[in-house]
Amino acid sequence: GDIVCDSSADPEGKSLPWSKPIVDPLMADNTMAIGQFGDLSFELTFTEGGRSVSPWHDLTLRPAGYSVSPEEVNFVVEIPMFQTAKMEVNKELPYNPITQDKNKDGSPRYYTYGTPFFNYGLLPQTWEDPALCHNGACGDNDPLDVMEIGSSPLPMGAVVPVKVLGSLELIDEGETDHKIIAIRVDDPDAYRINDMSSLEYAKPGITEKLIDWLKMYKTSDGKGVNELAQEYPTTKTEAIGIIEECHQRWQALRSGGSNTHGFYLGR
Repeated sequence: GDIVCDSSADPEGKSLPWSKPIVDPLMADNTMAIGQFGDLSFELTFTEGGRSVSPWHDLTLRPAGYSVSPEEVNFVVEIPMFQTAKMEVNKELPYNPITQDKNKDGSPRYYTYGTPFFNYGLLPQTWEDPALCHNGACGDNDPLDVMEIGSSPLPMGAVVPVKVLGSLELIDEGETDHKIIAIRVDDPDAYRINDMSSLEYAKPGITEKLIDWLKMYKTSDGKGVNELAQEYPTTKTEAIGIIEECHQRWQALRSGGSNTHGFYLGR
């Protein structure tokens, strides 16, 4: 098996997560950083033509400028592959910058269940509406999450066209939290990966690794095993349907009345 070192091998005796990054991640050209990465004051703001834009509301769900198939969407990178700092687009702050998530005690949050082997982020102009419930679990009130399983890390804040392959449905503390599985369009393997079965053929064992990560990643923080709605991924067609539903819910949120849910909606 893999060798994983832990904080017990920490020569300085500081019990930081063993995988706390020493290196700042790559940050995309279309972003502007304020504060020090790894510090709660850090903010990564998105820019377009010299002005601030929201990665959630101002970036488009579909790539622009050419004939786009339904499976192609824009992916916003929050956590580059191999980075453990839990970064996410902040739904409340103006222009929704990427900031570091906090633990309940206010300390910066890190993944401790090994190092992510995928790029993680969101789909712009989507929202998992808490009013949308299925089998007793309701939307988690966030943009749709993406696990991009390409061959290398992408910069934090990058906006990358990806091909949708399928999805997994995590039930996280009673909330529905879909994870769209995708591969970037310009990945060296993209030509031969079009759905979950061709993904599995190109990268044997990866589906099981994704399922293991989603079920187990909180256990290293002393929490229980997460549930999945089903133990196998949805089809590509089902995943595209989930994206369309969440895009419509975002449109209703954005154009809606007084209930902003406390979000910055840029309207």
